[in-house]
Amino acid sequence: MVTAYIGLGANLDDPAGQVEQAMNELARLPESLLAARSSLFATAPVGYAEQPDFINAVVALETHLSPRALLEAMLDIEHRHGRNRTFRNAPRTLDLDLLLYGAAHFHEENLTLPHPRMHERAFVLQPLLEIAPLLTIPGLGRADTLLALCGDQSVHRHTPPLQMVEGAA
Repeated sequence: MVTAYIGLGANLDDPAGQVEQAMNELARLPESLLAARSSLFATAPVGYAEQPDFINAVVALETHLSPRALLEAMLDIEHRHGRNRTFRNAPRTLDLDLLLYGAAHFHEENLTLPHPRMHERAFVLQPLLEIAPLLTIPGLGRADTLLALCGDQSVHRHTPPLQMVEGAA
């Protein structure tokens, strides 16, 4: 089995629920085992700023699926969540990114590993380091060192709103 790291993000239609549900769907992929999942993190949008904040997370998936088969499964999950690719960095119901696939370092049509912008994004590196604190990104270096270079990006642990208990004063 190979360890793949997948980034999850959403900012439409109950983003925390979308990310949680997608984590459960990734856990049910064939020939795969969900090995770790980060906390949920709230982050400001990157690129197109006129949109709601995001909920982001990262999972580690032990898998026998090839990178291409895993990517296809991830795209299918996005599709089931209503992902609509209207323009780059647009608001979305769910975004799944294959960040790392073992030590793979290559570029094919529609698939580059490691993910080409992961080292520039605190919303990827913070949750990634939570589940893999000693991780080195092939060809780029230690994830903690890369996160330190993203110091101007705001990422904080998502705290869901308090639920009112019926009958409470």
